[in-house]
Amino acid sequence: MDLGYGPEHEAFRAEVREFLESEWGRDGAPAEPERERRESEFRRKATGRGYLNRGVPRRYGGSEQTPDVLRAQIIREEFGRARAPLEVPGAGMMMVVPTLLECGAEWQKEHFIPPTVAGEYRWAQGYSEPGAGSDLASLKTRAERVGDEWTIHGQKIWTSYAREADYFFMLVRTEPDAPKHAGISYLLVPADQPGIEIQPLKQITGESQFNQVFFDGARTPADWIVGERGQGWQVSRTTLRHERGHIGGADRSLQLWNSLMRLAGRSRCGDSPALDDPRIRDLMVQVLGYLRAQEYSGFTLLTRAARGQEAGLLETTSKLQYSRIAALISKLALQLIGDSSLLAPGLQPERGDERWLNQFMGSLGMAIAGGTSNIQRNLVAERGLGLPRDAPVRGEPSAAE
Repeated sequence: MDLGYGPEHEAFRAEVREFLESEWGRDGAPAEPERERRESEFRRKATGRGYLNRGVPRRYGGSEQTPDVLRAQIIREEFGRARAPLEVPGAGMMMVVPTLLECGAEWQKEHFIPPTVAGEYRWAQGYSEPGAGSDLASLKTRAERVGDEWTIHGQKIWTSYAREADYFFMLVRTEPDAPKHAGISYLLVPADQPGIEIQPLKQITGESQFNQVFFDGARTPADWIVGERGQGWQVSRTTLRHERGHIGGADRSLQLWNSLMRLAGRSRCGDSPALDDPRIRDLMVQVLGYLRAQEYSGFTLLTRAARGQEAGLLETTSKLQYSRIAALISKLALQLIGDSSLLAPGLQPERGDERWLNQFMGSLGMAIAGGTSNIQRNLVAERGLGLPRDAPVRGEPSAAE
């Protein structure tokens, strides 16, 4: 097995390293508030060199590079090693920009993409509702066309960063009499307006990253619809595909594993180092097995993409793999930190190993974000393995009867 990138791409790697050494340096980003300014300037230079925003045309603020999955992977690797910032984090670059590039009108691309690339527009996703989570097509938030505007009524929940957002991208029901998948539209909505109430939701970690959002007569222009009216379900598939791709990468699993190794190296089980305990070693080997499977699945996906081949079954498994690995690593970390795992999450300053408690709590949510693990298993079975869908069972007596 040859995992090398070849002379041409290794020369590109050297070029990227030289740029990082020159423009970012070995010390990484400075403390706030200087960090934000420096990161913005660095991203501008990196985009100018063709390292960031590679898939975004220049007229929208990107670098418009010819697709090259190996170069893109080298950039991720080298920026990660240097701890240099990649594209602006958040739903805007991860989901909105790719969706607009595929499905948006030209004026929408010109208006929304450049400031999103620059980090000037922040976005929040309005998908889930109290009665529409995994069965998202059951959503009830409605939008009615009134003159040159849409008027929106309803509720969204689990909305990340809604209080910081400038805009929502959201699914609403515009055709109440159509079949549930056919009656949905995809709207862009200004966040700062009357008729929108945002209430934070306190999480088990003590944080309030999520929110519930109430729409009571909120408005958005009629042409702020992405795609055709009633075709929002198809547009949303584009958004979720990009979200799941970001969630499922092996890089985050490797970062967690390296943190776990550092923790295990300084932890003790009784009078002995944790790594000398056969039970701990056995559990870590199990985790490492799953991690290597994900890592080498990623190598296979990268090779297929470089050859222009279809990803196949592996594409449906990456997000599911990461959710499992994150849960296993954080659960094992709780065993290693001992009494620190008894601290109330979010109530203690995160100065030491108790940070793993928040990581564990967060891993529970990761099995839901971007599509629940059970839904992902159905995708693997039906789309990856070609298995039939479960037949609905109606009118049959229950086991209790």
